[in-house]
Amino acid sequence: MADQLAQDLAVLLSNDRLNVKVAEPEWLSGTEVLGRIGPVAANSLLRVGVTGVTALLSIDFANAIALTDRSFGGGGRTASEVPERLPRSAALLVEEAATMVAGAMARIANHGHAGLAPQCPEGEVIIRSESAARLRPFAADALCASFALEIGDNDGCQWGAMLAIASDFIDPLLPDPAQAATASRKPDAGHTGVKVVTGSFGTIPLSLHAVLAEFDLPLGRLGTLAPGDQIPLVPARHVPIKLGDTVLAYGSIGTLDDQMALRLTRLPEERLLK
Repeated sequence: MADQLAQDLAVLLSNDRLNVKVAEPEWLSGTEVLGRIGPVAANSLLRVGVTGVTALLSIDFANAIALTDRSFGGGGRTASEVPERLPRSAALLVEEAATMVAGAMARIANHGHAGLAPQCPEGEVIIRSESAARLRPFAADALCASFALEIGDNDGCQWGAMLAIASDFIDPLLPDPAQAATASRKPDAGHTGVKVVTGSFGTIPLSLHAVLAEFDLPLGRLGTLAPGDQIPLVPARHVPIKLGDTVLAYGSIGTLDDQMALRLTRLPEERLLK
């Protein structure tokens, strides 16, 4: 979701390269969520895609105005003093940003639901209000997951927001919810220090790749490559298994049921799964 939002929100900020972080959830009651937001903020009630669930996105006035300033070419710095009412330009930008957040959530939620047409519904803003309580996003005693969103640019500016979702709506928002019951795993006692993701979040698919070999090729040779050319490869003794640029483990090449396989041989000492 963070990667998706970094791409989508860049359109609002002159196509700047953004860095978006979505923190791990903090579990609060509905009353506690509204208390964190306060009596006045730029609040949007979102409807998320084919699942039809709702979520609350809240941005305080200082961050909303700073984002608006950045979208018009300003520095995007948050001011210590903010007006009592949100300017129309800031309200419009918040609604666009909220629609993008709802859309990113919808694309993730719709992923893995079999039979969905390409034009399946995405996210939308149902209603906005400066009072989060007036939107009635969840019951006062409901258990909610509160996610802190942090948006940053290359100039060192950072803007924050809060996304709150009732716990009953978490599973429908995740890919392949039908497999959630089989996703829980117990930590291996021999691998202390590694955080094992369990429950609903364990169903999120991650793309790993094993680097069998790496080689250097002169630019001139690269330009003359043609079908039929042969390039000798020397497989690594310890093949790295990566998530993006992060090495999660090392393995040796072998076979399993007449297919190529990797036997894990080593885990990096500072491996950390989030």
